[in-house]
Amino acid sequence: MSVLEIAHFTVTPGSAPDFIAAYRQGRQLLTELAECRRVTMTQGIESPDTFRLLVEWDSVEAHVEKFRNDADRYGQWRGLIGPFFAEPPLVEHYLDVDAQE
Repeated sequence: MSVLEIAHFTVTPGSAPDFIAAYRQGRQLLTELAECRRVTMTQGIESPDTFRLLVEWDSVEAHVEKFRNDADRYGQWRGLIGPFFAEPPLVEHYLDVDAQE
């Protein structure tokens, strides 16, 4: 059973192109982890300064222990995308309803 991380980002007005470039540069910091199954970043159409990062992990622990607790890897990730945040991101984890039987 996998876990879906959804991160809600709002970037400072006018910085969306630079944020996208930073995400593209750092995406492999996520994808090269064996516990990371899929990564997608979406941009709002009506609100182009809003983004949703969708990451499918093997488990919540894989996200927290393998990625967030890795000071070097997570530090690089936040160093790339963090400067564009207009506010702190909201990050939550979700399970597929069918998987909870």
